[in-house]
Amino acid sequence: MSDDVVERRSVDYVPPEERHGKPWHLFTFWFASNVQITGLVNGALAVTLGLDLPWAVFAILVGNLLGGSFMAYHSVQGPRLGIPQMIQSRAQFGFRGAALPAAVVVVMYFGFSLEGSVVTGHALENWLAVPYPVGVVLSNLASLVVAVVGYQLIHAVSKYVALVSGLLFLALFVELGAHLPAQHAAAHVSAGTVLLAISIFASWQITWAPYVSDYSRYLPEDTPPRTTFLWTYLGAAVGGSWVMVIGAFAAVVGGSALGDDAIGFLAGRFPAVSWLIVAALLVGGLPGAAASPYGAFLTALSAVSASGGSSPGPRARAVFVTCFLAVTAVLAVLVSSHTMELFQNVLLILLYLLVPWTAINLTDYYLVRHGDYDIEAFFREDGPYGRWNRGAVVIFLVSMAAEVPFINSSVYEGPLAELFGGADLSWVVGLAVGGIAYYAHSARRRNDLRASDVDSGGRVAHRAPRES
Repeated sequence: MSDDVVERRSVDYVPPEERHGKPWHLFTFWFASNVQITGLVNGALAVTLGLDLPWAVFAILVGNLLGGSFMAYHSVQGPRLGIPQMIQSRAQFGFRGAALPAAVVVVMYFGFSLEGSVVTGHALENWLAVPYPVGVVLSNLASLVVAVVGYQLIHAVSKYVALVSGLLFLALFVELGAHLPAQHAAAHVSAGTVLLAISIFASWQITWAPYVSDYSRYLPEDTPPRTTFLWTYLGAAVGGSWVMVIGAFAAVVGGSALGDDAIGFLAGRFPAVSWLIVAALLVGGLPGAAASPYGAFLTALSAVSASGGSSPGPRARAVFVTCFLAVTAVLAVLVSSHTMELFQNVLLILLYLLVPWTAINLTDYYLVRHGDYDIEAFFREDGPYGRWNRGAVVIFLVSMAAEVPFINSSVYEGPLAELFGGADLSWVVGLAVGGIAYYAHSARRRNDLRASDVDSGGRVAHRAPRES
């Protein structure tokens, strides 16, 4: 395959002469990543939790629109810094300390990849009449190709998938909406259940955060931050809200049939072209499915790569992605049942782990350093960011611990969540504790931190690393 097509960079800095693309490309990528089958199934959770349709739609909108703002603020960092998201964490946690959140993020990628494999594996099982394990393997092959080629193919595929998915889900919106009952009796509507649902939908958006700037880092450095934010937000938060509302419609109309075989149920809404619907739904999940192994490679490499200029390229990415998807396939076969419960638990657990990281990262970027970083220092173990920022590591762990009493999942319900009628406020606590504690911790060091980011001439040291 041509070197012009296969991405040769990994976690290293993208120099100005290699920057390309338009901000609206962020919309097609994030729209395609959200408007797909796993987004729809996630939206159905509002109904399976016991909410009636109006409250389900309310929770979907609030969760997505609020959570999406955090991930869109991360997107702004890409054009400014020209590096993947988790490399930037070295400024907060230190060169080696950043390996801690990186490990959490790799687990997150496995969670999302697992979700997609279970859903598409069942679809191929029914559509092609093959054993479920074969369906799982087939569902990962296309993701493998796109992830190995890298950034350009991911964005190129997203442009076409966004159009196909937009038309498909518009048809599903109209068809399912026409079959909604006049009244939908809810099993359990309470403030706690509504807040739990909001947490699930906020988590869908917040868990994109560790790799948002991976898909904006090739944009020109002078791309306006507002433009980057808006295109990302429209694609992710607005697109995600829409597809999840359709998922709530589907849960009301289809009941348990959606959880048993989501793609088969949706294809059955249009019997004459059901095969085309299945194909479109499978293709529609491709950008999001490819993003998991691709992002996991960048994140894992950020934890072990000492120098951006000597980072492994396409061959290493191919090996890693192949191993990643092989492990995902095995796990998908083992957890093939209880799909809806699996989605809920994966999303909530990831939320508990990642909210403190996003609070620390955004606080550092917007309130402490105001976007001014020494790019070269990200790739020096003995640089101004140090090997370990013990304060940030402790804050990260303490923030996760502070969330525990507020957790509500089918695995564990904290005492304060129970006290608040099942409301899951853990993500709000994690954001507040992580952000406030990190800002207070940085106050003592702020002058030193800013001094390390300014060269002897008093100018911001926003320098590209030398190519090795």
